[in-house]
Amino acid sequence: MDSIGFLGFAFASVSYLIFILLLFAARNKTLLARCILICTFTTLTANVVATLQIELGFTLQWVMLADSIKIACWSIFILICNTEERTFRRLVSNSYIKRYTTIWACLVSSCWLLTYTLNFSYEFLFLLFIVLNLWALVLLEQLYRSANSQVRWAIWPLVIAIASTSLFDFVLYAQAMMINRLDFDFWFSRGFISILVVPLIMISTRRIKNGTVRIFVSRNVVFYSSMLMIAGLYLIVMAIVGYVLSYLGGKWGSVFSVGFLVLGGVVLVVLLATEKLRRNVKVFIAKNFFANKYEYRDEWLNLIGKIETSTAENNYQMATQLMMSKANATHGAIVKQITNTQFETKYSDGLTFEEMFTPQLIHLCHFCKREGWIIDLAEYTETPSIYPDLSLNLMQWQDKNISVVVPIFIGKTFYGLFILGTDKQASKLNWEDRDLFFAVSKQLGNVLSLHEANDKIAESKQFDAFNRMSAFLVHDLKNIQAQLALITTNAEKHRDNPEFIDDVFETVDSATERLDKVLSQLRNKQVAQAKHNTVNLSELIVKVVKQRNVKRPLVDCNVNGNYKVVVDEEVLFSVLNHLIQNAQEATADDGWVKVSVKNDSSDIQITIEDNGTGMSKSFIEKRLFKPFDTTKGNAGMGIGVYEAKQFIESISGVIKVESEEGVGTKFIVNIPTSSVLD
Repeated sequence: MDSIGFLGFAFASVSYLIFILLLFAARNKTLLARCILICTFTTLTANVVATLQIELGFTLQWVMLADSIKIACWSIFILICNTEERTFRRLVSNSYIKRYTTIWACLVSSCWLLTYTLNFSYEFLFLLFIVLNLWALVLLEQLYRSANSQVRWAIWPLVIAIASTSLFDFVLYAQAMMINRLDFDFWFSRGFISILVVPLIMISTRRIKNGTVRIFVSRNVVFYSSMLMIAGLYLIVMAIVGYVLSYLGGKWGSVFSVGFLVLGGVVLVVLLATEKLRRNVKVFIAKNFFANKYEYRDEWLNLIGKIETSTAENNYQMATQLMMSKANATHGAIVKQITNTQFETKYSDGLTFEEMFTPQLIHLCHFCKREGWIIDLAEYTETPSIYPDLSLNLMQWQDKNISVVVPIFIGKTFYGLFILGTDKQASKLNWEDRDLFFAVSKQLGNVLSLHEANDKIAESKQFDAFNRMSAFLVHDLKNIQAQLALITTNAEKHRDNPEFIDDVFETVDSATERLDKVLSQLRNKQVAQAKHNTVNLSELIVKVVKQRNVKRPLVDCNVNGNYKVVVDEEVLFSVLNHLIQNAQEATADDGWVKVSVKNDSSDIQITIEDNGTGMSKSFIEKRLFKPFDTTKGNAGMGIGVYEAKQFIESISGVIKVESEEGVGTKFIVNIPTSSVLD
């Protein structure tokens, strides 16, 4: 095996020497290329030392020292990929590089000191290389996971190369930790592993032409790296325990240690697959290792303040301008989807959409409705595969300098799109930008929905007010028509009666006055304001009863005293007329209707009582005073009792109803003394 190991390390040394010569020939002077050269040189040195150790037989500690330097160089190279330093001077002062170098130096010096102190006990060196290789794997995992697709394409051969050697060494030293010695069958294989990874390193070196690999470290990267670190530390603990079992177990020590390691591995897999552990690690990382790019409380309060103080001409302009300010856009628009194939641009600032652009909007809306994603045109241009089933004509979008499309959802309902653009080169959005845009879009969508609902309610109220006014006008016309109908009904019988002629002129005069009032209301598009004057209540009731007594059953009027009130005489006449009319219509011709007035200490009480059909308690509570609800079919408007209640309450009075089906009804109208003139 010694000769095989010698050949492996020797050929590896030759391979890395040729690689170094190729790097010199390429004359790439970027920092990244020089770092690869240094890493390759340290790998060459480690292989040369391993070759000489087999030939000359000196201690393995020199090989391990060269390996520790090699691991440090490759780890620092990985860290460099996540820095913006482009010179060695600035690289040396980088905090991440300083921190790694300091910890590495402390670990190496401590382990070597313990090894010499404990009579060349190699356990601490084995533990050192387990930690260093695990650390390199964690850094490598961060590098690859956080890279975009273009960078991954460039570095994946390098990642495989470094990961292969680090993982092999990790297993080698973990086994050595358990059995307290190196397995030289594995040790001599290290040279061949080094040879196999040379082409992969060369491929990545060729792909990284400009020497820039900038990685953004996200929470997910730290999460997966943390899980990898947890797994590594767990295996280290298992290796130490396995070593103790091997040391104490005598002949069966190796069996115990291997069995314990297998059991520990099973437990580790179960733990890492547990969703609760993964969720807790994510929460811990988010709370303790990252600061948010945005202060969301301030952003939220700022958004609400701008909504409240906006001076925009309409809500669509306000919403578009706020979204543009959040995205630093120079132009934008809000597009509302009317149907699956029709859109309406509610507001536009510097953007116009021609008819030829409509298919693009249709396709984009269907995608956003289905996926609920924000479309980053810079990201789509670079890697369209990230957006499955989305096919955009980039030339059309780029001509309009559109950079971001934010969907608007109200609840789960798709409303439309914010389409934003900038004249400058737009940078790609990160996850915090997307979260902020989604939150702002949802809030603005709710604001727009609320204002649109308010507009519809206001419009509905306008129609409701118009319909209500029309109903009252029709009700007035109906009363006028009833007055005039009485004249024609009694004309043949009483036309020669002078008193009848006087009543006719009086009725026509009253009808004319009321028609003038109706026409005035129609011209002004509103119900005329009430005009209060002093009214002799007794005379008014007698007048109403006289008018109602043209129909059966006749009304019995019992009015004692002289009561004067300040009200709108015409409205009060209409109210009392309607209540007495209802009593007559609910009572048979041979029944009775009574009207009485009395004065107590607090108010005047008018009572209208009949022995008609009566009403149920449920009807009184739910329907009697409800407008436009009538039991008369097309003959009634359903507003007479409602109008009576509204008028009596407007003068601080009260209207009460007592009724029993099959027995009769009693309406009690109380007018407060504040409306009474002594």
